[in-house]
Amino acid sequence: MPWDRNQMAARAAQELEDGMYVNLGIGIPTLVANYVGDKDITLQSENGMLGMGPFPFEGEEDADLINAGKQTITELSRTSYFDSATSFAMIRGGKIAAAVLGAMEVDEEGDLANWMIPGVLVKGMGGAMDLVAGVRRVIVVMDHTNKHGKSKLLKKCTLPLTGKKVVNRIITNLGVLDVVDGGLKIIEIAEGVNEDEIRAATEANIVN
Repeated sequence: MPWDRNQMAARAAQELEDGMYVNLGIGIPTLVANYVGDKDITLQSENGMLGMGPFPFEGEEDADLINAGKQTITELSRTSYFDSATSFAMIRGGKIAAAVLGAMEVDEEGDLANWMIPGVLVKGMGGAMDLVAGVRRVIVVMDHTNKHGKSKLLKKCTLPLTGKKVVNRIITNLGVLDVVDGGLKIIEIAEGVNEDEIRAATEANIVN
């Protein structure tokens, strides 16, 4: 069986190491906070929070504690708060080690499209452009195909780009792939999935 959203988030959490400052994008990446466990990871949010905890249990939500996606979250004993200018200074200044982001498309060169579909009204790119330019490692977590069954891992992105050659690792419901010279390399396959299924669902070139 392919991984579900929580399994993908748990797999992404395995990429994080003690001492890291990490930004989580909206969508599946926000679930990573629930799987950090005992690791000494500090989660940063563009809206001015350093040290996000996991999602609150039902009935324990604090409406004043939200992430950049406006979801209620929890704080830690070491949590600090600041304005968005300071938050983006951290990102642009290279202080954030990794970003875990969602995506609509990723191509074989590591180009990322994750902020708009032409003709669909959106509020803007948010912090994604700054994140992919400022962090040291970009991990994308997304479904391997769209709702029509077409690959989201392409030879070339067709949607407006968030950044060029910025993605390092891709975690999908089928497995884990790295962006390498010449295309994508399969690093791990989800339990119950085989390599042929990944290849069939991937338009991008897969490097052996």
